[in-house]
Amino acid sequence: MNLYADTSLLVSYYITDSNSPRAQSLIHATTGPVPFTGLHRLEMKNALALGGFRHILTPAQISAAWSDVERDLRSGRLLPQPINWMPVFRSAAHWAALHSTVAGCRSLDVLHVATAKKLNVLEFFTFDTRQKALAHALGLTVKP
Repeated sequence: MNLYADTSLLVSYYITDSNSPRAQSLIHATTGPVPFTGLHRLEMKNALALGGFRHILTPAQISAAWSDVERDLRSGRLLPQPINWMPVFRSAAHWAALHSTVAGCRSLDVLHVATAKKLNVLEFFTFDTRQKALAHALGLTVKP
């Protein structure tokens, strides 16, 4: 496994928004599975629910998007990754202290980058500008 996609990119892959063409291009160009953690599951479910709350997504769109996630988990495109969260939280706290005053990252952004580092991936996919800055500062190749 050589890449990590944060939830912003995965949401754009599974629903239609302004970032969807880039998300689909990046994911389709990958040759291996995309890691999928409990953090992804939580954020994906919440993002879809918020889309319903904000009347951006219909119940049918939410259901279809989650069905597509489940299909990709069954097929192996998404690979469930069990994570020992304690070292991830320690690393995230350390990197937040060093970088958040400059990069302005939110806690979940730092957790995604720390998770990617824990998984020893080389590439980090995100649409979040601040998260890109942190991932780059920690030595990851960032796309798009």
